[in-house]
Amino acid sequence: MLAAIALVTLAVPVVAWTGYLGLLALLSRANPIPTPPSPPRTQFDVVVPAHDEEAGVAETVRNLLATDYPGDLRRVVVVADNCTDATAARAREAGAVVLERHDAERRGKGYALDFAFERTLSAGTADAVVVVDADTKVTPNLLRAFDARLSAGADAAQAEYGVANRMASWRTRLMHIAFTLFHDVRSRARERLGVSCGLRGNGMAFSVKLLRDIPHDAYSVVEDVEYGIRIGLAGRRVQYAGEAQVFGEMVASEKASRSQRRRWEGGRRALVRQHVPRLLGESLRRRSLLLLDLAADLLVPPLTYVAFATALGTVAAVSWVLATGAPRWIAAPWLAATFFLLLYIVRGVWLARVGPRAVLDLLWAPVYMVWKVVLALRSPSPQREWVRTARAGEKPRA
Repeated sequence: MLAAIALVTLAVPVVAWTGYLGLLALLSRANPIPTPPSPPRTQFDVVVPAHDEEAGVAETVRNLLATDYPGDLRRVVVVADNCTDATAARAREAGAVVLERHDAERRGKGYALDFAFERTLSAGTADAVVVVDADTKVTPNLLRAFDARLSAGADAAQAEYGVANRMASWRTRLMHIAFTLFHDVRSRARERLGVSCGLRGNGMAFSVKLLRDIPHDAYSVVEDVEYGIRIGLAGRRVQYAGEAQVFGEMVASEKASRSQRRRWEGGRRALVRQHVPRLLGESLRRRSLLLLDLAADLLVPPLTYVAFATALGTVAAVSWVLATGAPRWIAAPWLAATFFLLLYIVRGVWLARVGPRAVLDLLWAPVYMVWKVVLALRSPSPQREWVRTARAGEKPRA
């Protein structure tokens, strides 16, 4: 009897996690696309934070300058942050305005963004700021999608964030599916619920008014999530501009991916400890679904851990029932969790549009799950300094 109680008790958080994800899958229909104003209204500063990105920053700048938006209503601003290479020179040659920043103590993407935002606010020439990473390609409609929402009164917006090199390896193809789940499935549903879709660090837009009202003083390794929480606590939301996409290059090697995952997940764990109690308390006090959803988004572990826990618990519960003749209801919550999780994953695979090859790639999922669980057990404290992740064909830096 104690084993049965333990199995059912352990299922409670897993059912909560997977139930939340399954609900989002059901709500993830396409959202209405607002009609962009004609002519466009918003004056944009497109900020590209860059740390030692001489190899690819020029291509990113040229891609941004080629977007379908009037040239007199946008400029590309590259922040060459503590660079030791020719990032600044390559960006200037490609047509960007370059801000060079050197600060041995305050290092990181958050500081680079703060540096650029302060100058945009001081100049007083832009209506909004867009953030695009230095290894990114964007769809031509990016600025028009943001213009449509900002002109209609939005404070902030987030484009869909995808993987540029999805075909580089099974790892990047799985990452593409994971990005679709996290960035598209969740964001579609949260937009439909009228809550904040959150910020993803790449392809973000902020009105100048928002930056004045809520200064960007987020400096953790997950500064995007941190700032998105501050926006939510101020009673404002980030809208989802899913018809526009930004595509970032993801690492294909195991070593570089290990370093990247440690930073991201370590940073999110720190935010859970720091912000979830306040978000839950404020959501109850204000009766705010927006704040409750922000807390839920942080409380759900990365998909790999959810899948690992679901699989392990389901096997244990079903085996116990079959081996001992225990009541079938003991396995019911675990089977429900499995159903919710499969619903979520199938929706993500469908939206990822990776074709039949996705089935073969998903066979690597158990290997990836074990790798991430081992990585989590060995992870050090999250880094605050900006560490550039090695791209394909490069050796990871020490």
